Amino acid sequence: MKAIIYEHYGPPEVMRIADVPRPEPGDGEVLIRVGAAEATKADCELRAFRFAVSWFWLPLRLGMGVFRPRRKILGTYFSGEVVELGPGVTRFSVGDEVYGGLGLHMGAYGEYVAVPEDTSIVAKPANMSFEEAAAVPLGGLNALHFLRLVGVKRGESVLVNGAGGSIGLHGVQIAKAMGAEVTAVDKSEKEEIVRRMGADHFIDYTQQRFVDSGGTFDVVFDMVPSSSFSDCMRVLNEGGRYCTGNPRLFVMLRCLWANRFTDKTASFAFARESLEELDALREMIEKGRVRSIVEEVLPMERVADAHRRVETETRLGAIVISLG
Repeated sequence: MKAIIYEHYGPPEVMRIADVPRPEPGDGEVLIRVGAAEATKADCELRAFRFAVSWFWLPLRLGMGVFRPRRKILGTYFSGEVVELGPGVTRFSVGDEVYGGLGLHMGAYGEYVAVPEDTSIVAKPANMSFEEAAAVPLGGLNALHFLRLVGVKRGESVLVNGAGGSIGLHGVQIAKAMGAEVTAVDKSEKEEIVRRMGADHFIDYTQQRFVDSGGTFDVVFDMVPSSSFSDCMRVLNEGGRYCTGNPRLFVMLRCLWANRFTDKTASFAFARESLEELDALREMIEKGRVRSIVEEVLPMERVADAHRRVETETRLGAIVISLG
């Protein structure tokens, strides 16, 4: 089979297409023909081994390969079709269309991937193409997990900081589906798409800091690693809740302090790729409450271009690699 591989850490050009053996499903495994995979910021960070959250570097380097990558095929969030079952598989049948995430197993940049059936994959939304579905799990799972964590209620006000990214755009949609009034923070180029996803209000951070806007909120959902924790806490209403999915060590310590000494709740978390949340997300999509945001679909041969587009941070939606 063909796969996009990288054998050294470095710029997008280290990736190339190669012929590699097609995996065989073992006991309890399914073989999936990959239809599409999202090119994510995490893929780019692993390829280059540069991370926005610096304390990730050492444990990941030890786990992923000190001098060169142990797993040569990137790709975590994807969609595809089950084509073969290993002995003992009960959750899936040949022909099932699925979507989800592979965690650190990775491998979605190849035409086929074999994974245990208890991997975070479920039935693909029936009203989405493979390309559309591949663009959902990263942003959708994180946003759903975090907004459930802080317990968004109907009628509450939610600030989404970093609303123009994948997680932020899904966060806007899911918060609206939960009945919240949503204020989105990003740069002006993102305003049109953020409002199209349902944001009630928009703050252009290049013109005004959200802490100076005069607004206060029941929930702050913060996806900007460099944002000010103090500013986020300052705009929370009494008893308000803060959550970040990009926790720096200093912010984690301040969250613990805030929980102990203030009337506000501060949470930091890493989203679990749970089957229940993937199914909940699929139901929201099929009911029309959440949409996929795809800016561009590129073939395998243009994977370097895909990574460059992701790294520029100027995209207005997911960059998806078609493998079908």
